[in-house]
Amino acid sequence: MSAPADTWVKSERQLAREHAQRRAGIRSGSIAAASTILCVAVVAVVVLSSPGWPRVHETFFNWGQFSEAFPDVLSGFWLNVKIFLIAEPVILVLGLLVALARGLRSPLFFPVRMLAVAYTDVFRGIPTILLVYLVGFGLPALKLEGLPSDPAVLGGLALVLSYGAYVAEVFRAGIDSIHPSQRAAARSLALSQAQALRFVVLPQAVRRVVPPLLNDFASLQKDTALVAVLGPLEALRQAQIHSADTFNYTPYLAAAVLFIALTVPMARFTDHLAVRAERRRAPGGK
Repeated sequence: MSAPADTWVKSERQLAREHAQRRAGIRSGSIAAASTILCVAVVAVVVLSSPGWPRVHETFFNWGQFSEAFPDVLSGFWLNVKIFLIAEPVILVLGLLVALARGLRSPLFFPVRMLAVAYTDVFRGIPTILLVYLVGFGLPALKLEGLPSDPAVLGGLALVLSYGAYVAEVFRAGIDSIHPSQRAAARSLALSQAQALRFVVLPQAVRRVVPPLLNDFASLQKDTALVAVLGPLEALRQAQIHSADTFNYTPYLAAAVLFIALTVPMARFTDHLAVRAERRRAPGGK
């Protein structure tokens, strides 16, 4: 039986091209796998044959110390996760408000705009750990009624102030990246400035800055360990306690494994979003 007239049949040249592409993909994958295995093997041989490896193994990779410290480090890690989950939405709101405040052009809002500029300049200039010290020990020293005294809350507040300044600049860059014609088109449809910002500019800007925002939040998850300097029993603090008792640094490895397990998937998701955004911006992308 002959094929219908409207059935598309691949030509011999197309089939050969696809076959060549598959062979090239398999060859590239094989080369990549072989080179990776070779590099890992070379590094392993160099490290394992080094004179100090037995001492390093005992000090940093002691399985007994790891299994003993891991439950306490894991219980402390949940505090890091709580701080991150509470601080993240607050940072998003604060950063967006500061970015919008910096975009106000009316002379009436000049003090608001200058306050937003001062906030981003100051809190981006202070090292995060120094800010944790200043907030964690400075606010309680004021002895004002209503101020929090929980070290975890104070550490989270310091992270919000620090990362809010960075996120504000990310949002501002996204807003400024939208072409002015978008605003003009929105105004031509009888939308006010506020409506154009809300319905036209902000949705596009937020979509563009999702990858850098996720990078900031991956850093935030790691920096929750900085609240350990204030004393709360989070993952790093638990590791410090075990290390001080045994003079062994393996508990720090347990804390590192937990942070890696949380940040690496977020990093890969960020890469996926960045690639997808680049594909959409390409000609004919979807």
